[in-house]
Parts: sequence; C-alpha cells; structure tokens
Amino acid sequence: MIIVQTPLRISFFGGGTDFSDYYLDQGGCVLSTTIDKYIFVTIKQRFDDYLRVGWTKTEIVETVDEIQHELIREALKTTGIKKGIEITTMGDIPAGTGLGSSSTVTIGALHAMYSFINHTASPRQLAEEACKIEIDILNKPIGVQDQYIAAYGGLRLIEFNQNNTVTTKRVDLDPLVKQGLNENLLLFYTGMKRQASDILGEQQDNIKSRLPILSELKSMAYAAADELKAGNIDFIGKTLHDSWKLKKQLASKISNGAIDQIYETARDAGALGGKLTGAGGGGFLLLYCRYDKRDKVRKALSGLREIPIKLEPAGSKVIFDYRR
Repeated sequence: MIIVQTPLRISFFGGGTDFSDYYLDQGGCVLSTTIDKYIFVTIKQRFDDYLRVGWTKTEIVETVDEIQHELIREALKTTGIKKGIEITTMGDIPAGTGLGSSSTVTIGALHAMYSFINHTASPRQLAEEACKIEIDILNKPIGVQDQYIAAYGGLRLIEFNQNNTVTTKRVDLDPLVKQGLNENLLLFYTGMKRQASDILGEQQDNIKSRLPILSELKSMAYAAADELKAGNIDFIGKTLHDSWKLKKQLASKISNGAIDQIYETARDAGALGGKLTGAGGGGFLLLYCRYDKRDKVRKALSGLREIPIKLEPAGSKVIFDYRR
C-alpha cells in the first residue's frame, strides 16, 4: 500500500489572474500557501483485475472508462494503469469549501499512481498533468494556481507567463515572520457550500471587462511577497481587505448579504482584513488579525466553526510505502 499526503491551500492575492484568457495576454501572478490540512490518496494492488475506487461512494468496475470519479478516471488514463488496483481518497476538510480540494485530489492521485508504477514524477510534471486533466480534458472553468501550489508546497509566488509557462518562487520568511502569520491567520467555516464552477464560469466570462481590477490584484501579490520578506506582516491584513473589495467585483456570486455581515462582524471585532478562500460564495473565511485581537474576533464569530491552521512547507509527498 502507498499513501500520498497532499496539502490544501489558501490563496492570498492574485486569484483570477491564473485563467489562461487573462495571463496569456497580460501575465498573471498569485501569492499562495499550502496549509496543514490534507487530502490523502491510498493505492494498493488487488488480488483480482477489478478496479475499486473509494470516495463518497464505492465503485467496483472492470474498466477505467466505467469509473464515475472523473479525476481518478483521467489520472488512471494518464498514468496507464488499467486494472487490478484499489484507490481511495479522504480529506481533512469537505470538498467544495474553497481550499483547492479538486486539484489537490488530482495531484495526490497522480502522485500515488506514479509511485505505484515506480515512476518518480516531479512537482512540475504533476502540476502540468493535473492542469491537462482538469482544464483540457474535463473542461473545468478553473485557473492553474491550485495544481502548482499543491504539487510544490510552501509559501510561493506563482507567475503565469504569456508564453504559457509557469514559474514558481518560494517566498522564504524569517522564522518570527512565519510564526506571526501562523498566529494571526484565522480560518472560519461559513457553513455555506457552493459550486465553484458557477462562480468561476462567470468570472472567466467577465475577464475582458475587469482587466484593471485583475491588474491591481496581480500587483498586490508581488507587493505582499516583498512586504512579507521585509517582515511587515500587517500588510497582509490591510491588503486582504483591499483585495476582497476588488475580488467581489469579478463575479456576482462571490459574496452575498450573509457573508458580508460575517465579514463586517469580524472587522468590527478587530480583524484587519480577510477574504473567502477559493472562488467565493461560501466555504471558508480567512481573516488576518493582530495577536491581541484574536480572542475578540473568535468571540464575535462564535457561531462559526474555526479550523486551526499553520503554514505547510511541503507539497505532495509519499508518507507510507509498503509492498509485499
């Protein structure tokens, strides 16, 4: 049996500039980090030639084409595995909550399958093939940041170039700065699930009419990386607030009255800024607040479930490999 652990992510700035319709013309950039919440993918040899896939349902089929879990199905086709395996996926956080779980599953599945056939896949290979599966084959209206951050891990500035290449740069922080981020970032579950594809589809359609906003969001990603390296962590909070006001203009369903009320309650209690992670519309609310304001913010949002998080330095990795 092989177990692969792949981290989920929070994206700080630049979301929306990772759509090819934008970056092939303008160039894009995001500042994103993996966190200590994970998707686990297990794979093992079966005693027969059937394929068993365990997720929210259990599938036992004879051929890859019969598999309903589209990410697993296409990952099997990509890696060339055709029969006789069991594969399961499980996560620390529910899907559809804005932490990049779909792409994380794809990265983890590819990594597990390649490990199973004794092929060492680089983070770049995993990310590129995950993008091909999700965007080119399955036609999902998504960007390309989640695949890269899940594969590489850490706090990274990810640039999407006009020549259709992607550059990832690790943002190395002073240990005290990293500790400050771990202490000052709070994550709350709004209790609202949503279909990211609906929001992202509209956002993609709106790209040409939102170019100035996207350009500003991109600039914030670069500025935030520089400020973090300089030790100015409060810049994150203030800029998250400015970024959130801009992001809400990218599509009509990114926020709603209930979310706006939660956010204003957090701000009134002392949060400097925040945003919904991922596409928006629900899922998790990321907040930045100074250490001495944390308990006041928690009390104000006591009706929401808080998920403790820390920055995760590693990307997708094999954590167990035992074969007889």
